Parts: sequence; C-alpha cells; structure tokens
Amino acid sequence: MEKLDPISLFKCLSDKSRLLIINNLLKEPMYVELLSERLALAPSTVSFHLKKLEEAGIVYSKKEQYYVVYSVNKKIFKISLEELIKSDISNKNIEKEREEQYRKKVIEAFFEYGSLKSIPVQQKKKRIVLEEIAKKFEENMQYTEREVNIIIADYHEDFCTIRRDMVAEKLLERENGIYKLVRKY
Repeated sequence: MEKLDPISLFKCLSDKSRLLIINNLLKEPMYVELLSERLALAPSTVSFHLKKLEEAGIVYSKKEQYYVVYSVNKKIFKISLEELIKSDISNKNIEKEREEQYRKKVIEAFFEYGSLKSIPVQQKKKRIVLEEIAKKFEENMQYTEREVNIIIADYHEDFCTIRRDMVAEKLLERENGIYKLVRKY
C-alpha cells in the first residue's frame, strides 16, 4: 500500500456526507447513482465526495460495464490510529526545507556584500550567522588567535565577540591559544 497522508485523510473524514458514503460502501460496492438515491444527495455531490475519498486512498473505483463502481479500501481501516499519526509523511523533508528557507532569510538579512551588518541578538539567528562564518575555517587545521581574528574580521569588525561566541557555541574549540573547527559546516 502506498504511503498515506494522515492530514488529508483526517480532512477527508471530517465531512458528514463522506462518512455516510463510506458507511454505505462498507456494506457493498456501489456506483454514484445508487449512492445518490440512498443518501438523497445529488449525483454531482456524491461524485465530488467520492473523488476526494479516492484521492485520500479511502475508496477505489473500477469500471464494470457502463458504471464506475466504488469500494472501500479496507486496508486503511486496519491501520491503527497510532500508526497513522506516526507515519512518515515526509515531515522531515518539509521541516528541513523550512529550516533552509529560514537560514537563507537570516543570512540575507544579516549579510550584505559578504560582510556582517550586525550581530544578531536572537540566539537562533546568531547561531546561523556564526555557522556561516565557520564555513571559512578548514577542518583538521589549527589556527592561531591572530589567524582566527583575521578570518572573522573579513566579516565584522567586532571579531573578539564573534570569536568568543563561536567558542561558546562550540563551533570552534580553543586549547592553549590554538583554535580548531569542531566540524565542517
């Protein structure tokens, strides 16, 4: 069975007419006109709801002679609510995309022509800015404090604050006056 989108499934089930259609289809497969007659709804209304139910994967259709017959996808009803809620609907991808868009907005807001306009006050934004600066450091390379200051000074004149913040945020580690990038960004 294909991956289900719990949100569209719940939205689809939140309509009284659709629930009535499902209840009737649980008894037996039916075509639009028969459902329309049983539910006292216009065939166009029944067709509209069936299309939504089919998109959500709750019902499926097959052509039989002159009619399109709809049946309930019983596999859906065997899925527990817990499984459905925990199912991966690519939320991770959505979250990742939102995070990337947010990062991009922050970088555009605080950097101009490769220089840092100001140091963000908000911690999350500051972290993004510091990670962007950390990209200039090479992994597995040791830097003196002066070398670190020169790299940071290309971005902002307050290199002392930024250097201190990068150490505090564990982007750089300092040992005996030697700095190293913790990991590549």
